[in-house]
Amino acid sequence: MSELRKRQGSGKFTDTGPQNALPRRNDSVLPPVLPGLGCFSLVILISLAAFAAWFLFPEKISSLSHSYAICSSSGARVYTVDHIVPNVQCLVVDGSFILDTGSLGDVMARWVAGGRLRSSLQIHYLDKSSIVVPGLSDSHAHILEYGANRQLPLEGGKTIEDTVALVRQYILDNNLNDSSKIIEGWGWDHTSWPGKEWPTSDALEMDPIIRGRPVILQSKDGHALWISKKALELNSPWPSEVEGGVIMRDSFGNPSGVLLDNAQDLVKRPVPTEQDLLRRFNITVNDALSYGLTSIHDAGFNPISLEFFRRQATAGNLPVRIYGMRYFEENGPYWGNLSKPIINAGNGRLNARSVKIFADGALRSGGAALNEPYCDNPHTKGFMRLDPKVLIDVIPKYLRDGWQVNVHAIGDYANGVVLDTFETALKDVNVTALRPRLEHAQILTKTDMERVGKLGVIASIQPTHAISDMWFAEDRLGSERVKRLYAFRSLLDHGSRLAIGSDFPVEDMNPLAGFYAAITRLSPAGQSPSGPSGWFPEQRLTRMEALRGMTIDAAYASFTEDNLGSLVPGKRADYVVLSQDIMTVPIDQILSTKVQATVIDGRLAFGQV
Repeated sequence: MSELRKRQGSGKFTDTGPQNALPRRNDSVLPPVLPGLGCFSLVILISLAAFAAWFLFPEKISSLSHSYAICSSSGARVYTVDHIVPNVQCLVVDGSFILDTGSLGDVMARWVAGGRLRSSLQIHYLDKSSIVVPGLSDSHAHILEYGANRQLPLEGGKTIEDTVALVRQYILDNNLNDSSKIIEGWGWDHTSWPGKEWPTSDALEMDPIIRGRPVILQSKDGHALWISKKALELNSPWPSEVEGGVIMRDSFGNPSGVLLDNAQDLVKRPVPTEQDLLRRFNITVNDALSYGLTSIHDAGFNPISLEFFRRQATAGNLPVRIYGMRYFEENGPYWGNLSKPIINAGNGRLNARSVKIFADGALRSGGAALNEPYCDNPHTKGFMRLDPKVLIDVIPKYLRDGWQVNVHAIGDYANGVVLDTFETALKDVNVTALRPRLEHAQILTKTDMERVGKLGVIASIQPTHAISDMWFAEDRLGSERVKRLYAFRSLLDHGSRLAIGSDFPVEDMNPLAGFYAAITRLSPAGQSPSGPSGWFPEQRLTRMEALRGMTIDAAYASFTEDNLGSLVPGKRADYVVLSQDIMTVPIDQILSTKVQATVIDGRLAFGQV
């Protein structure tokens, strides 16, 4: 980084790309200085010529030279997310790095020295309405699970019967004549069904095409399984209780077909083949790049996925940057002092230096651990997936051994327990070097909201969860407690750093959906239980706060802020070209924004510029 800045200050520009190629129709090429012209006159002349070329020949290009500039013809439309210079007109790229930023005139003038331009510099002009932002990050997602979800998505099922019909149609469409083959799907949501009742294995058994088949269906939030009678039979016998989980039962005490949280681990699932993993990965990557995602924090590497991503990094097959969190297995050996973090493997594309620990379940499935009973189910407060004593034991160990600790905590009781443990473990240590995270941080007491900021704990939040849960949250939590749910503004005002993600495939992968939800707290249709002003509108973020949460603050949450997250000289050239200015357009137009190009390490990964 320091070397690049030296190069910028020296006024030299090294272009190892082709020097004699004809310019493309949307490019400007700066020629050597014409005899007799001064530098200032040259800059003016070139500026006019470049603009004329762009105006007359606005054709897009699908490849980029080694060194080039991306410029706006209509003002400073490059959002750098840098406090010192937040907006510039041009971004200069040399290879994989950002070399310079500034106005069109300044950028041209800086590469003219001693009356001669040191190298031809291609300039690509944005459409008049377009902007550039840093590469977008998703701070909490599930890469391979997203790809698996596309195999049999169940979000479209608006009733139990609709969902059963989707499974039936999948079997018929794929000619699955082998009735012993396990059928897997993802995305059912009982809170969106009439009556909000849990499904049963009997509902699957009623369909003659499904009857007798092993079926395993994952819920939308990933915290519940709905399985068929055959699957119940294949995984029997069932224990009477499961620590940190629930086996739902019928009136006779028999398993009814739904398993919550840790009870899901009792079900044996097919081990994915390398072909399965590659198919899932490619599906996810293609969608991610089309949405402008350049970095993804995967919230749960198991041993299979960890080794898969390690192989892809070695083979140079990581089109996006991946920051992995390794699963903590309560019943397995402690590995924090035996295994080394993965840092900058695959040319900086793969990092895995954190551990993911589950404290409790989810609000949607009633497993979030609360201080007081659920309003719609007063017989329970939810449950912890781990005994607090385990957290007290392992969190300090992982921190001591150099691992970032990221804890899934949703309910206010769970968040309080985790913060108690962090507070003890973080005494007299450099928090900046450790950067612990609360994954979700959904419901906190007012005191704990203050503690998050004071302790330097990162709040990893998902704004689309807020607009998804707002329709049932008050019934579940009551009119007062619900005010502390998804309290993003309160967390930020108390000094917390927010890293924004989607939790895909639980919610929409599109980062602009999260951006929109964070600043509006409205559904995509512009609705909320509180009306058009948004659900608890006092908790909205500003547009810049939301953009920071998916760029520089997400980079900080993954220890990459020195190389990623903002568009300044010396950092990696990861950026996205958007079709319109999401920072100024009316809110009801934000979701119509298109990604025109996704660029990683200075190279096009999606689209055209």
